[in-house]
Amino acid sequence: MDLDLRGARVLVTGGASNIGRGIVHGFAAEGARLLICDVDGEQAAKVQAEALERGATAAEVVEQDLTHEGAGARVVGELIDRWGGIDALVNNAGWSVPGFFTEDTDRARWQKLVEINVFAAIDCTQAAITPMREAGQGSIVFIASDAAFGEIRQGVYGATKASLLALARTVAKEHGRHGIRSNVVCPGLVVPEGKDAVGPKSLWAADPEAVFNEKQIEAMTKGIPLRRLTTADDIANAVVWVSSERTARQVTGQVFSVSGGYSMP
Repeated sequence: MDLDLRGARVLVTGGASNIGRGIVHGFAAEGARLLICDVDGEQAAKVQAEALERGATAAEVVEQDLTHEGAGARVVGELIDRWGGIDALVNNAGWSVPGFFTEDTDRARWQKLVEINVFAAIDCTQAAITPMREAGQGSIVFIASDAAFGEIRQGVYGATKASLLALARTVAKEHGRHGIRSNVVCPGLVVPEGKDAVGPKSLWAADPEAVFNEKQIEAMTKGIPLRRLTTADDIANAVVWVSSERTARQVTGQVFSVSGGYSMP
């Protein structure tokens, strides 16, 4: 099915590694124009080249730390300056290190989680709404997590991701009349497909075992009805579909768990 995304102007935050990289690949295959925002400019440049190889009409990189005040507005502004508007925003930038709730007592770490996972999404979304309103349409996708529904060792992280559900639904209700659709995709565990899938600034880069070790992955897989882990491509397929005005024109305010049935919101 033609998703009618050729030439679409798309911003993907955190687009350089793992899930974000997969999302960039997904839009590239549809011929979209992509602005890849990430703190890791070198890895983003690699994904830029991959996007062009996969069919992107255009692909550009902006190296930006979205925790800085006004950074989201600057990034959205750069996309608009290049292409005259924005059709789709994917709020994917995120960060976490697992830890049991009573042991996760570092307030500075909590603040970092909120800054990256929540404030960055708020900033980018507010910046994107005005040009989308002027155009009379647009898609915003928030990448949350199955941790938003409550998971062991994901307490504070899960709380930040749960906040995106409320944010997305508020945007959907307030701006549906302006033609703006707002949805949430909640990935299950997505293990990077290889070393090329992450940059040195990714949480997976230093020691993947510190994020999820093989024993934990095996135990989780047994609890997934489909008995298989989610891939970055699985997330990309959901995000690209829900970003299409042609195929998902009546879909807004919805939460999709892409987890093989591990969570069923």
